[in-house]
Amino acid sequence: RFSALESVRNTGKGRSRWTFRVPWFLRVTALATLIVALARPQTGLTSESVQTQGIDIVLAMDVSSSMLAEDLEPNRLEAAKQVAADFVGGRRNDRIGLVAFAGEAYTQAPLTLDYGVIVGLLGDLDVGMIEDGTAVGMGLATAVKRLQASDAESKVVVLLTDGRSNRGEIGPTTAAKMAQALGVRVYTIGAGTRGTARVPVDDPFVGRRYVNMRVDLDEPTLQEVAELTEGRYFRATDRESLASVFEEIDGLETTEIQVDHFTRYGERFPPILGAGLLLLLVEIGLGQTALRKLP
Repeated sequence: RFSALESVRNTGKGRSRWTFRVPWFLRVTALATLIVALARPQTGLTSESVQTQGIDIVLAMDVSSSMLAEDLEPNRLEAAKQVAADFVGGRRNDRIGLVAFAGEAYTQAPLTLDYGVIVGLLGDLDVGMIEDGTAVGMGLATAVKRLQASDAESKVVVLLTDGRSNRGEIGPTTAAKMAQALGVRVYTIGAGTRGTARVPVDDPFVGRRYVNMRVDLDEPTLQEVAELTEGRYFRATDRESLASVFEEIDGLETTEIQVDHFTRYGERFPPILGAGLLLLLVEIGLGQTALRKLP
């Protein structure tokens, strides 16, 4: 038999001497955590604000019957549509519009950032959708009109044709002077090989046949239009050179991007303070219960 006093004395003998250091460790950790919390630690979140100055570009595309010539594969019009679509797909932050011309000129799309719409409308361009002829001046004037209200820092017309202006109330030079007055730069592209080109003709008696047509491209006028507006004239004699022309224009007309960096700081002390207080409460609780030292 053991006395009651002996039982009490033997109660804590099974506990490790380190067990009673737990409250001390908790108190030191809690105090260290509270000191860190009082220092109010913060973390910074860096953000970027991107500001862009887009370019307004109008594509003016010739859809006259001579654009069916097959010196550019599969023909001038299809090659121009495909290369122009690639050009549109490669742009960023620029508004793009579309004008089609033959004997007259019509806006197919006003300036827009919806490149999918422009690519779709390019695909819809076809010979016969407008009365035949080559109204280069009207095509340019219509494109310039789309840019009249633009406040973009850079305004551009890319005009592609394979012939000589023979229709329309406004001539190419007059339209170029309109562009010059509005600060519109014009890149002119002459499409077609030199000499003759094979063109399909629908004959009511024998069906479709091919004839060799003389390439009648008015390069001096296209050069004058480009020079008046501080643009450039390009000659594309095959699909590859046409693609190179659009790539060069793409490189000449770049969009400036200004990136502003700023840092937003966030307070991180509340959870640290909470952890310190929790440790302190645990230390007090253990000291009053499980790890209480008996006399």
